[in-house]
Amino acid sequence: MIRILLAEDMHMVRGALVALLALEDDLEVVAEVERGDTIVSTVMECRPDIAIIDVDLPGLDGLSAAALLAEQAPWCRTLILTSLGRPGTLRKALAARVGGFLLKEAPPARLAHAVREVAGGRRVIDPQLALAAFDNGENPLTPREVEVLRMAADGAEAAEIAVRLFLSVGTVRNYLTTIVTKLNARNRVDAIRVARESGWLM
Repeated sequence: MIRILLAEDMHMVRGALVALLALEDDLEVVAEVERGDTIVSTVMECRPDIAIIDVDLPGLDGLSAAALLAEQAPWCRTLILTSLGRPGTLRKALAARVGGFLLKEAPPARLAHAVREVAGGRRVIDPQLALAAFDNGENPLTPREVEVLRMAADGAEAAEIAVRLFLSVGTVRNYLTTIVTKLNARNRVDAIRVARESGWLM
């Protein structure tokens, strides 16, 4: 019997997943949590074989919780189940050493198969998302350009960025123009969106 912890903050979704997993003879949900910051302590208490974790959780995001589990409870494998099909999210998941990454719209049979595979020590990645991550390529931005874009994403104007990075306002504006061009974006806001979805702006 594969023992499962399920971390999902939406009650209806969590209930549906529990019911779905209960249909499988060899799978048992032994714990349910709705907050990311309760995952590690619950795993320590219930000692499941695998934790199925949503990315967007209150308290602590699912990927950070997965990284903590890899350090503190290495016997518990992790499967990220998410509606956020972004290549950047997959990259972060792989960096957190998750065992699997599956989209919520995957067929039910694929979820059960993924749980068994990950519990057995194998890695399962949604094929479409893996392909998108591969096609997405490397970050075209320099570390300084990422720094400027991150400040802009936090709401800083060019003048404020210039002061904080000891640059002229003109230089910051040049950086922002270069960033928009490199990312083939329409404007600064679009560049922030592209960088975030690609996982280049953490």
